[in-house]
Amino acid sequence: MAHNKADDVVIPETIIDRSTNTRYARGKFYGKGGFAKCYEIKDMATGRTYAGKIVSKKLLTKSNQKEKMTQEINIHRSVNHKHIVGFHGFFEDDEFVYVVLELCHKRSLMELHKRRKALTEPETRYYMKQILDGVLYLHDNGIIHRDLKLGNLFLNDDIEVKIGDFGLATKIEYEGQRKNTVCGTPNYLAPEIINKKGHSFEVDVWSLGCIMYTLLVGKPPFETNSLRETYERIKRCDYKIPTQIKAPAANLIYSMLLPDPKKRPTVKQIISSDFFNGYIPSKLPVSCLTVAPRFDSMAVKERLSLGRRPLAEVNNGGENSPALVSMKNNIKADPGSGDVFGKKAGGIMATTAECNDHLRTLHRQLQKVLRHKPSHFQSDAEELTDPAAQPFVWISKWVDYSDKYGFGYQLCDDGVGIMFNDKSRIVLLANQKNVHYIERDGTENYYTMDNTPPALEKKVKLLSYFRRYMKEHLMKAGASIQVQESDSLSRIPYLHTWHRTPSTVIMQLTNGTVQMNFNDHTKIIMCPLMGAVTYIDTEKNFRTYRFSTIMKNGCNPGLSSCLDYAAKKIENLLRSQ
Repeated sequence: MAHNKADDVVIPETIIDRSTNTRYARGKFYGKGGFAKCYEIKDMATGRTYAGKIVSKKLLTKSNQKEKMTQEINIHRSVNHKHIVGFHGFFEDDEFVYVVLELCHKRSLMELHKRRKALTEPETRYYMKQILDGVLYLHDNGIIHRDLKLGNLFLNDDIEVKIGDFGLATKIEYEGQRKNTVCGTPNYLAPEIINKKGHSFEVDVWSLGCIMYTLLVGKPPFETNSLRETYERIKRCDYKIPTQIKAPAANLIYSMLLPDPKKRPTVKQIISSDFFNGYIPSKLPVSCLTVAPRFDSMAVKERLSLGRRPLAEVNNGGENSPALVSMKNNIKADPGSGDVFGKKAGGIMATTAECNDHLRTLHRQLQKVLRHKPSHFQSDAEELTDPAAQPFVWISKWVDYSDKYGFGYQLCDDGVGIMFNDKSRIVLLANQKNVHYIERDGTENYYTMDNTPPALEKKVKLLSYFRRYMKEHLMKAGASIQVQESDSLSRIPYLHTWHRTPSTVIMQLTNGTVQMNFNDHTKIIMCPLMGAVTYIDTEKNFRTYRFSTIMKNGCNPGLSSCLDYAAKKIENLLRSQ
């Protein structure tokens, strides 16, 4: 039974829709927000899984709260679109209202933003195009969402956007109707809502401008430390577009964030803007949730088209044509050029300085947690977990052969890597086909297992040896993660550094994650970007907590001592650097 002392209500483990006699098994906790708690629920007859949004009736005591819930359900059930979270039904019993929704396993753009900060232009186009398609459908059906923000844009297993949370949505009943409710999320609020001047569809366009800015720049345009100052900046339309943002993107953001709603473009006009003439990937790999995708092959094509070379010159000789070979060489020599690569892609992954920054951030977070002297939970452990902060990548097996070759490891998705003693690295992706070789300076080279250069022959053989050894001799830590990768765009974090002490192995990945495996088989995986720790205990329970939750509610003694140890070891590592 899921129990929360605050409202003293127990959610049953078997949930029954009496109207259809459908029985659902309540699965893992997915998170909570507002009045609702979210669980994975499974139809016991069909085996299909859904997101169950569960609201205690004790929290819907005021009549306006019931009305809002009814309106949310009525609006959401009336829509059906590829880029809107699917609505599968609702029902109630004496204690709860249950809403059955499409389950989006890959969380939301908010978690993506926290892990990645600024995205590349192709990714931004990819996400924005899908969001716009969904919003156009809503507007065509007279619906204003009024709470478009990263946290309400969910991602399914195929990394497709699904607009969700219709709690603030409203329907325009007649042409020219203006709504007057002050509602929304501060960073995304349009000035006409703050100024109480009446509003319509244009408030969604303003929010879309804030979303696009945040995806490209890495932070919201009007964000400050105080609500009052944020509102003042919105009213003054006081924001700056950084110079690295290219003209088509900057112009589009500027048009969406005009203070006069009448001057903002419609969603249709946004979709046909110049920004969307650039390259849009047809699909993104799951790995893009934690590191930038690779756009190397696409970059070659884009630059050739930009250079307007005659097609015959490009086609003559196919892949080995002089034009193409020269273009590839230029790209390798100049990884930073071209927006297609974004900030860190295009051959260079995270630098040592960035990894050290992550380590310093994590050390500060741990010191802050430990000042609160966490010991025992004051409440139900499941309710305090935050599955959205769970890492996508961790190390499930490792083997130390550094006396001869290097340190080998297997990731949770069955990708395999080696950090060699010469500080070069090699990674075999989960598809067991794509190989990435990272030189000592961080330059990435992309190959396939059946097509690697002769200079790497020994290292590729060692990769196969390490992989076979770990498969045959080592137990896997944590559950397997099934990853369906889009091979040509996939990149994964790799091992940046590792250390051994008498009681633990410490491993830092290039996406900032630090993992510590202890001799008693407990493990912690800490992410400074999410401000969270995942604790795997001796019983192999896998739970993720935000540091802020631990500061407020404490944690069990095992995790507490792991965090204490981690803070000391990270301090030593930073000193040694």
